[in-house]
Amino acid sequence: MTRYSGFYDLPTAWSNVFWGILIGGFYGSLTHNFIVVPYLEMVTNNQAAVVNPLNLLLLCLLASVAVHLLLRRDRVRKGSSQPTSGWALGLAMGGMLSMVFILRILEMFEFNITLVITILCLALFGPRCEALISSFQGHLMLQGKRWGSVLRGTFWRCAYVVMFAFALVNVSAWLFIIPATLIFNRTSESWIWDSIPKEGKKRLRKIWARNAREESAGEIENTVAVNSQKSFTQTIHDSSNTEENSDFSSIHAAEWDAGGEAPSSESE
Repeated sequence: MTRYSGFYDLPTAWSNVFWGILIGGFYGSLTHNFIVVPYLEMVTNNQAAVVNPLNLLLLCLLASVAVHLLLRRDRVRKGSSQPTSGWALGLAMGGMLSMVFILRILEMFEFNITLVITILCLALFGPRCEALISSFQGHLMLQGKRWGSVLRGTFWRCAYVVMFAFALVNVSAWLFIIPATLIFNRTSESWIWDSIPKEGKKRLRKIWARNAREESAGEIENTVAVNSQKSFTQTIHDSSNTEENSDFSSIHAAEWDAGGEAPSSESE
């Protein structure tokens, strides 16, 4: 998003951040009560009841509908900023969800290296996963796929909530979460790019080209400066060697002259 700073509706994005904090608080609390707590009880106590999948489906569906309604507002549609607004909204929602998960595992588990890794991964990838899903949902809405965006958003939310709950008790789950997040993160740049108007794209290309020229010019200047410094140092070194050689030759010449005078005096 930092690459496209100034070319999307920033006030609308900030308003979606505040909405995301509000919705994410309810979303994280309900997910904790109906998904995480029963799952952790099922893992720690084999006699506990299995998590009801309808609760998972209903919560993720409600979250997708809430995102859909927020991205259908007039101020969002006028600027075609559904992907960027979805990104901001998802960051806030994912941040709140990750915060609830982190507080829960701090209460239940002892402090060790596995807990530290889990907390870091939750803090880094929790907001990003929700941002990717919300941005993808906004991208589909921009293409006119309203019901498709809700259904796909529900599916991906169910998948990442299940994986995050599993990652609370098994750190190896991040081996599947992190690669999938990085793959979708590359694709998200095209979603943001499609939401920028044509005039903005032209200006943005010019800015990127100018920055590239300035960076290349700066690299050339640095290379020239380094080479000139090396040549100057080499010149000083060569001159010092020349002076040492000349002093050495003069000393030897003096010793030779002195050695030649000694025999002549003895012959006399």
